[in-house]
Amino acid sequence: MFEQTFKNIDDVLWKEAGCTTELDYTEQTSWMLFLKYLDDLEQDKAMQAELQGKNYEFIIDAPHRWSSWAAPKDGKGNFDHNNALTGDDLIDYVNRDLFPYLQGFKQRASGPATIEYKIGEIFAEIKNRFTSGYSLRDALEYIDALRFRSQKEKHELSHIYEAKIKNMGNAGRNGGEYYTPRPLIRAMIQVVNPKIGERIYDGACGSAGFLCEAYDYLRYGGFEDVDGKGANLSTDQLNTLQTTTFYGKEKKSLAYVIAIMNMILHGIEAPNIIHTNTLAENISDIQEKDRFDVILANPPFGGKERKEVQQNFPIKTGETAFLFLQHFIKNLKAGGRAAVVIKNTFLSNSDNASKALRQELLENCNLHSILDCPGGTFLGAGVKTVVLFFEKGAPTRTIWYYHLDPGRSLGKTNPLNDNDLKEFVQLQKTFADSDESWSVSINDIDPASFDLSVKNPNKVEEDPLRDPEVIINEIETLDAESVEILEGIRGML
Repeated sequence: MFEQTFKNIDDVLWKEAGCTTELDYTEQTSWMLFLKYLDDLEQDKAMQAELQGKNYEFIIDAPHRWSSWAAPKDGKGNFDHNNALTGDDLIDYVNRDLFPYLQGFKQRASGPATIEYKIGEIFAEIKNRFTSGYSLRDALEYIDALRFRSQKEKHELSHIYEAKIKNMGNAGRNGGEYYTPRPLIRAMIQVVNPKIGERIYDGACGSAGFLCEAYDYLRYGGFEDVDGKGANLSTDQLNTLQTTTFYGKEKKSLAYVIAIMNMILHGIEAPNIIHTNTLAENISDIQEKDRFDVILANPPFGGKERKEVQQNFPIKTGETAFLFLQHFIKNLKAGGRAAVVIKNTFLSNSDNASKALRQELLENCNLHSILDCPGGTFLGAGVKTVVLFFEKGAPTRTIWYYHLDPGRSLGKTNPLNDNDLKEFVQLQKTFADSDESWSVSINDIDPASFDLSVKNPNKVEEDPLRDPEVIINEIETLDAESVEILEGIRGML
């Protein structure tokens, strides 16, 4: 039922001139979903308060509640078409009244950790792209049919929403910006093995995939039983998961909005996600109380940061991913654990920043495992990646490598799956050797270059035949980069 509803909404959005991509579809669906969710949540809380003989103070005032403007009901509980705004009246109300009212919550909220602040932040960052009030009325009626009352309903909705985020990732060359393959995330979480009571952080959270999967892992006692009742957690443990476990930061407006909605659908009522440029924070200002037990991240790579941002870091570099890696190391507690995706060229780059960062990682952290991912892991990214697994507080003695070979070419029609990573997760527990895994002593690493290149001693290196889809991905990436360069040159003329 839910899946068909989302398809119907996409059909409505397809007719809107202001909505041209999968990103627009997800953005517009998100703000309507959020307001419907918020109304259901408030109605539930009001009902619970009434049963206890208490009054519930609504966050949204009566005229601006979903049940007042989006889906008014008659005395019999049926949709009241006579009192429902539509056409130009509906567009005018949403743009001139509703959105300004919701944006004002940011100023009225008591602090950034409140749901009020999140409401203000969300509606300050997005705009209504509907131009037809009749189309908007159709979409609102579809959204109103969705229910958020049970955990099962939320779980089903979260899966469909994840599928929309995945489609966003497939829509353009910046796929990894919004979507990290969930099988890879789940493998990273299983290796890091977070516990309830630990603080988990992603400073480049995108659509919050790492935080949502980590929530499922802790809430359901692993990834085997997320459709069942899962782990038998106490009220205190559930409250800890809700309020003091998951933290994220995100720079881009659309990703921020989607992250909030994604976490809400997974069961976090007021996500601790901040809309900010993480790298604008001077890492020398980070104190012990700010640090985290677990960091899981896929920071953006290929970006270039300005000189003033680079001044926030001891190792100066314009490469965004390298700045994020410094940020993550600094934000880990002593004994803290991290799993971070990064371009595989980081392991062997000969520039001073790369060498200094590898030295920092080896001397101040135990870089115990490196997962070498095949081309095509990230659709549309056009680069190969590795995952660094490290603990802070002790130097590296031995690095265990695993070369992931799924035995097929990865692409849109043949993506990475959980089964591909089962052997990696199993062997990593004991750092076992195999045809695809081996260990390297720190004594065998060149102290001048700190080169950490993936070189499988069990196989003779040969030039592999490259898959056509991987070549096409790289061509698309280079074409897009060429367009950006030309636009930059045109802007200087």
